[in-house]
Amino acid sequence: MNDLVQLLVSGLTVGSVYAVVAIGFTLIYAASDVVNFAQGEFVMIGGLTTVFLSMHGVPLWAAAPLAVLVAIVAGLLLQKLAIEPARQASDVSLVIITLGASIFIRGVAELVFDKQFHSLPPISSRPTVHMLGASITTQSLWVLGSTLAMFAGLYLFLQRTVTGKGLRACASNRLAAKLVGINISLSLCLAYGLSAALGALAGVLVTPITLTRYDIGVLLAMKGFSAALLGGIGNPLGAVLGGLLLGLLESLAAGYLTSVYKDGVAFVALILVLLTMPGGLLGSKAVERV
Repeated sequence: MNDLVQLLVSGLTVGSVYAVVAIGFTLIYAASDVVNFAQGEFVMIGGLTTVFLSMHGVPLWAAAPLAVLVAIVAGLLLQKLAIEPARQASDVSLVIITLGASIFIRGVAELVFDKQFHSLPPISSRPTVHMLGASITTQSLWVLGSTLAMFAGLYLFLQRTVTGKGLRACASNRLAAKLVGINISLSLCLAYGLSAALGALAGVLVTPITLTRYDIGVLLAMKGFSAALLGGIGNPLGAVLGGLLLGLLESLAAGYLTSVYKDGVAFVALILVLLTMPGGLLGSKAVERV
């Protein structure tokens, strides 16, 4: 029982990071029809920038917001300099552009930072708590709580604010949104900036647990995209569900089978879901864009 609780909490913690990355994929895809494979790099930027600012004497409470700001700038530059000029390009071309952006960001991070793994001190001074006989790190609880808070905040923003409703209108019908006076360019910048901020915040929170390095974004992008597909790309709730489920599958496979095949088990489950439900767990059966 203790081992099961430990595995579940571990899976939910990692799955929370996948969920945040998947939300970023979903937000950008819904607003612009672009699958942004540079999304994982925002997590890396958040974690590494916080680490190096802290190493140069900046307090953690100031380093983390500055790191999020750096990620937002990177997201806006990606949209303005790479995506917007190619808005008439094919879907395949846009995917290649985001892959190129990912490689570029990774190369810059390697030059600016280094190739070593880095960590951050946990937020709470109390290292662990005991729950159902298992020892759980307080940082894991911070990650879980922050993921739920980010999802709730995003949901309220999209559903309750005029700006959020405008972003949803762009996702539903860009031409109609433009005709009623919504600034499409500003909405797209908002989507990219918000997805970058969420990713960077996740990077700050998870670095004390999983460490960070210049190249962690590649794997996170793969897992986040898989989570978005699993839950139903275009659906924020599906992104959260897909990320948590993917993390749980990996953790249970590593605990009861072997860690060598944990990625394989998760991806097999993804393939089975997509074969039976092509739209994902919460996705629509068909999507038509005008």
